[in-house]
Order: sequence, then structure tokens, then C-alpha cells
Amino acid sequence: MILYHGSNMEISEIDLAKSRPYKDFGKAFYLSSDKQQALSMARFKALTVGGEEKVTAFDFDESDVNNLKIKKFDSYNQEWADFVFNNRDERQNFQHNFDIVYGPIANDTVGVQIRDLRERKISMEEFLKNLEYKRGITFQYAFAPLWQYQN
Repeated sequence: MILYHGSNMEISEIDLAKSRPYKDFGKAFYLSSDKQQALSMARFKALTVGGEEKVTAFDFDESDVNNLKIKKFDSYNQEWADFVFNNRDERQNFQHNFDIVYGPIANDTVGVQIRDLRERKISMEEFLKNLEYKRGITFQYAFAPLWQYQN
């Protein structure tokens, strides 16, 4: 399967040390099977930090995952919302032990939603609804093998 990564530079080698924490599925290298989604991310990255729009394609062999710990979310649901909250909430310092996490992309207002949930301005049900990506459901792969970045 071909997966795409959108950035402001060509990615020749994956380096998890450059990944930022507090993303939907934690510190990881994020890819999408949707080339347009990757292109949107590349545009956003180039506009916000400079550089050129670059989409890098990676060939992922799905048959070779027997020894990996994989978490899969097939839809927006309570378990997904809890997982995103735990990964995005900087106060928790949450770390999961999955090598690959697959699931929907949260919308761009996650920080606001976490604050509102923490301050009890919204319920967990509203939190889940508010995290749904406004342009329709789009899935992402987060590759985060712990051995890559543990001390």
C-alpha cells in the first residue's frame, strides 16, 4: 500500500526524534493513504513554517506486521476521543505502547476542545462530536515504535 506524508520538505529518511508530541496519536510519523490529505498538510506546513509543498510516498507492506502492536479506530467513537484527548493533553504526559495507530483525523480545534472539556464547558459527548474533521472523515496512520525514541 502506498502512504503519503505532507511536509515542507522532501523526507528521505524517517526520524522520530523530529516528531512532535501531543498529536492525535502521540509522538509519531504520520501518513495518509489519501494523497490529497497529504497535499493539504504540505500546503499548511509550507504556509506556516516556510519551505516548499512536498508530498513523499512510502510503500508500506501490510503483510509484515505480525510482531507489531497495532491500535485501530474504524470511526469516531468514545474510545477514539479518549485516546486523542490523552495524547493531546499536555498535562497528562501520556504515552501509549503501540507501534502503529490507525484512525480518523481530529479537526484543528483539538486544543480548544480539550480546554472546554477540562473546564466542564462541554460534555464528553460534545467533545467527541466537536473533534470530527469538518471536511469528512479522513484516516491517518501514526508510526510510533517506542524503541525508536526511548532512552
